[in-house]
Amino acid sequence: MGNYDQEINRRRTFAIISHPDAGKTTLTEKFLLYGGAINLAGSVKGKATARHAVSDWMEIEKERGISVTSSVLQFEYDGFCINILDTPGHQDFSEDTYRTLMAADSAVMVIDASKGVEAQTRKLFKVCVMRKIPIFTFINKMDRDANDTFELLDEIEKELGIATCPVNWPIGSGKKFKGVYDRDRQCVITYSDTEKGTREGETMEISVNDRDSLVSVIGEDAADKLIDEIELLDGASAEFDLDMVQAGDLTPVFFGSALTNFGVEFFLQHFLKMTTTPLSRKADIGMISPTENEFSAFVFKIQANMNKAHRDRIAFMRICSGKYEASMEVKHVQGGKVMRLSQPQQIMASERKILEEAYAGDIIGVFDPGIFSIGDTLCMPKEQFQYEGIPTFAPEHFARVRQVDTMKRKQFVKGITQIAQEGAIQIFQEFNTGMEEIIVGVVGVLQFDVLKYRLENEYNVEIKLENLPYEHIRWIENKEIDLNKLVGTSDMKKIKDLKGNPLLLFINAWSVGMTLDRNKGLILSEFGRD
Repeated sequence: MGNYDQEINRRRTFAIISHPDAGKTTLTEKFLLYGGAINLAGSVKGKATARHAVSDWMEIEKERGISVTSSVLQFEYDGFCINILDTPGHQDFSEDTYRTLMAADSAVMVIDASKGVEAQTRKLFKVCVMRKIPIFTFINKMDRDANDTFELLDEIEKELGIATCPVNWPIGSGKKFKGVYDRDRQCVITYSDTEKGTREGETMEISVNDRDSLVSVIGEDAADKLIDEIELLDGASAEFDLDMVQAGDLTPVFFGSALTNFGVEFFLQHFLKMTTTPLSRKADIGMISPTENEFSAFVFKIQANMNKAHRDRIAFMRICSGKYEASMEVKHVQGGKVMRLSQPQQIMASERKILEEAYAGDIIGVFDPGIFSIGDTLCMPKEQFQYEGIPTFAPEHFARVRQVDTMKRKQFVKGITQIAQEGAIQIFQEFNTGMEEIIVGVVGVLQFDVLKYRLENEYNVEIKLENLPYEHIRWIENKEIDLNKLVGTSDMKKIKDLKGNPLLLFINAWSVGMTLDRNKGLILSEFGRD
């Protein structure tokens, strides 16, 4: 087995999370620049002529300037093989982000220095805490006027309940942004404008004890303020403790500007020292080690129509152990079949390369003929185990969907089913009818727009959505309950999911309790399990 330990140990797999507009796409692009994966960091959004960021590939994203789907980017840097899972920052896509975090070993949280912790950051952060994954914080946009640095740290600690340890410290912000102080090496790294998208700007290092040089570069006021802040910092902030970082209890904080390319490489270098190799994962037979076990993986995302030219579906899987080789046979545990994975590929935004091999920690996309579900396990044919399932979020908004042209029934059913299998929308049917009455549930209302847009553009089907007043959904845990005899409330609706499981929709939260009271033994749950 040992021959692939080295390959696995140089892997680092992390997800980037942030509020919309905190600069995540720009930061991703600069990482790729340092890894030599792209030669010029293009402009991300805005002008029609500007090059679009490599990771935002869906048409609707180009129009709206938001990342709708998580994409996976791999690059090499300094002997490491790095997999970045980019996540949608928009709150309506939190479920996709949640699943992506299941496939990452650590998270990089990007915060806008002028806005601090925003609502979305909080929600995503809770998922990280729940999974106990290490969090690294990059406070971005120091080239604009920023909030007070101590207040920013205080807010992270209060809002997110995690201790902070600044690895570097900013000197000014906006027009007065002069650089950062490296706490470990006790020197100031000055800032120069590298907005042109090139890798190296001019940086200078000055020892903090060389007062004359310091004053000549950053000025007397900034130098005095820095010395005061360093004293305060050394007295007040948490000591750096790698064990605490890896347990998810302490976040190292870095300051910089992704747009002007300052502090990005510094962050990358320190991040790689602090983060871990791929970790063991929990399965129903115990922990599966990345280096000691043979190939295994789980599906965390399914994406249809990534390529306009081919109607295709890609199942993204995180390799958890061992090595994957292109022609090997693997077992799809849930489907009970041994198969060869078709066209395994690594995706560099919209460009793909067919893979000969991949290792634990890597993410691969394989062609899915419609057999995989989110949460499925793959392993070697002689093995039999399952990784923990990924819970599905309860949708909070519902609408009835009707197609405008009834002749396009087949495309409509196919399109909506395929989009639902990706997990961004959930589809239900009226309890006692077939597919003619379809109800869609989403976590965020923006998903309705995406559904409409994609059905029109990818399946050539026009739909009308009629919003329904329901806000609460419950899965029925005890399947033996006779739904026809269920005593409900006037605002309750019975529906079923595609697998035929019965569900209940309610307009009012209190109706859930009343229905439980009226039906002894009924067990309702807020989570559906895949």
